Amino acid sequence: MRKSYSRVLPVTGVMLLLVGCIIYDGKWDDNIKLSVRKVEFDASGDSATITTRGSWWWITDISVNNENYFNFGIDPDSESYSIKDGCFIVERRDSHSLFIKVDANSGNSVRVITVGLEAGDYFDRVTVTQKAK
Repeated sequence: MRKSYSRVLPVTGVMLLLVGCIIYDGKWDDNIKLSVRKVEFDASGDSATITTRGSWWWITDISVNNENYFNFGIDPDSESYSIKDGCFIVERRDSHSLFIKVDANSGNSVRVITVGLEAGDYFDRVTVTQKAK
């Protein structure tokens, strides 16, 4: 009887240690470290540069109100790139800066633009709220 406990206890201990070390999808710590996550723009059009303390990140998606933009035809591993579509320009200017520029909002409702970012298994968003005319 004593021999069986001497084998089970070490195996159980190792299994508990391994289970405690598992990192689940989407559970990484913030490795982008955005300077801001929310920005407000005037109706006449505006721009902002958001800085990051992390350098290994890329743009995954952009949405304007309910219209989503994906698959930009860029190399996300590039040091810099520009995405232009519709009313916006979003640029990764270098490994620590994200630039967002929005045209004038001629509509009678607020325009909401979100820029999705990813770094490994960490996901974050910058939300731009632009006033109506």
